[in-house]
Amino acid sequence: MKNKFSDNRISFSHKYFRLFLLLLFLTTNIMAQDYKIVVAKKGDGIYSLLKRNGLSPSDHFNPFIELNKNKLGRNNTLFAGQSYSLPIEGEMTNSIPVTGTTYSIFGKAYEKVIPVDNALNGAVYYLVSGHGGPDPGAVGRYSNHTLCEDEYAYDVTLRLARRLIEHGALVYMIIRDENDGIRDESYLTPDKDEKCYPNHTIPRNQVKRLRQRKDAVNKLYIKHKGSFQRLIITHVDSRSRGENIDVFFYHDKRSKTGKKLASNLQQTFKKKYDTHQPNRGYHGTISDRNLYVLKYSYPPAVFIELGNINHYRDQQRFIRNNNRQAVANWLAEGLLIDFKNNK
Repeated sequence: MKNKFSDNRISFSHKYFRLFLLLLFLTTNIMAQDYKIVVAKKGDGIYSLLKRNGLSPSDHFNPFIELNKNKLGRNNTLFAGQSYSLPIEGEMTNSIPVTGTTYSIFGKAYEKVIPVDNALNGAVYYLVSGHGGPDPGAVGRYSNHTLCEDEYAYDVTLRLARRLIEHGALVYMIIRDENDGIRDESYLTPDKDEKCYPNHTIPRNQVKRLRQRKDAVNKLYIKHKGSFQRLIITHVDSRSRGENIDVFFYHDKRSKTGKKLASNLQQTFKKKYDTHQPNRGYHGTISDRNLYVLKYSYPPAVFIELGNINHYRDQQRFIRNNNRQAVANWLAEGLLIDFKNNK
């Protein structure tokens, strides 16, 4: 005589075993979700990589880090040539909180700034991009396009500001264009609507223009007296078409701290070139120069020339957005070193 209880138990076990297999199959399929694989280009950061692939940086920053946490460098940097998995649109964005602060000055694609660390906590930076308003600065030609110094210096400076904020710094953009934002186009459309902090029209007269930005910096310096403060001035040089130059630096001859600041930046660029282009060499110089804003501004300052707007190879440093981002990243790294060496 069959044991009815035993038969029922076997039937019950088989049913649940089949259910277990079904759940395992479904779970495996979910876990085996196919992610698009992309390769980071030179100068890429997480934001530019996501944006280039049609994903919102503010929504997918943290999911990207979760997917690729074993492939990221210090401070979540990317490695050129490395393959990375892209988050799927909508996936994980509700389960992983995206924190950060919105800064409209960086534009829609870059306005959400998510902290990386507090390495620059207590540091105050005044960023002054050259010219602006009625003065475009140096003007170069690339194919049929006009390259204006003020637009490219401003874009690099915005990218630098964003990196410094990611590391916990307090940053003032002294020259501001509220509707440009960080732009990834190669050819940046010139305009004349830049303002000087907090919202002053930039005068046409050069002396008045320089005095205006110097006064803005010095007022803020007094406000933050006692804090670690630095002034960073960015320009693009204009030389003959045949002269290829590296990023180089000026400081006020009376400022030992300004000279040290310039040296920290120069050494960072040298190390970067030694790593990424070991056979190229780097020839960026440091020298003192009697420039108005360097001379009369209160905080230790550095004046940076980003390259020759008329030279073909230097122009690649400007027109390629990844190169503009790389320059900003290297400047930020040099400023991190300067802060650690001086605080």
